[in-house]
Amino acid sequence: MAHILVVEDDHDIASLLSRGLEAAGHQVEWAETAGAAADFVETRGCDAAIIDMMLGDDSGAELLAGMRARGKRMPAIILSALNRIEDRTEGLEAGAQDYVVKPFQLSELLARLEVQLRRSAPRIAPVTLADLTYDATSRMVTGAARPQMMTEREGELLAYLLQRPGVLLTRGELFDALWAQHGGSTENVVDVYLGYLRRKLGNFTPYGLSLKTLRSRGFMLTAQGDEP
Repeated sequence: MAHILVVEDDHDIASLLSRGLEAAGHQVEWAETAGAAADFVETRGCDAAIIDMMLGDDSGAELLAGMRARGKRMPAIILSALNRIEDRTEGLEAGAQDYVVKPFQLSELLARLEVQLRRSAPRIAPVTLADLTYDATSRMVTGAARPQMMTEREGELLAYLLQRPGVLLTRGELFDALWAQHGGSTENVVDVYLGYLRRKLGNFTPYGLSLKTLRSRGFMLTAQGDEP
C-alpha cells in the first residue's frame, strides 16, 4: 500500500481517482488547491502524487517544480486536458515522471502509477535457491525455465518460501505472515496461492526444487535431493 496524494480541483475526477486508488489498495489524500497540496507534502509527505495541470488560477507544473526545488523526490504524474508537445514538455521538465492526457482510462493510469512506484522502491537483493532466482523489485522469476512475472502476493509467498529452505511452514504461519493483516480471507487462501505458484513454475521441478505438502503438518520448499 502506498500513500498517494491527488491534487485535483474537479470533484468528480478527484472522487473517481480516490475510489480507484483505494480499490487498488492505496491510501489516498485529496488536495483541491496548489497551496493545500504544498502544505500536505511539506508536513506529511507522500509516496507519489497525481497532479492536475490546471488548478484554477494555479499551475500543477509550477506546484511540482516548487516541490522538487524543496527536495521532494516522490514520483509524480501530471494529469491534463492539454495535449500539445509543449504542454507535455512543461510537465516533464517540472519534474513529472509521466504525463497523462484527459480523458484517461483509470486502469491505464493505475498501471502507470504502479510502474513509477516500483521504480522508486528501494532495491531488494534477489533471492536464489537452486536454479531459481526471484527479484522482488521486478517481481520476476528467472533461472532454468522461461522468465515468469509474479503477482504481488505470489511474489511475497515465493520470497517467504525461498528464504526458509528446508523449514516446515504451517498453513497458519504462512497465513499470519502474508494475509492476516489484510483481513477478509481464510487459511484456505494459502493453498490457492501455492497452487498458483506450482502452475506458474512447473511445480518447481525445472528449477531443481521440490515443494512438498506434509499431510496435516505443512509445506516445505527444498532443493531436489534434500527432501526429508
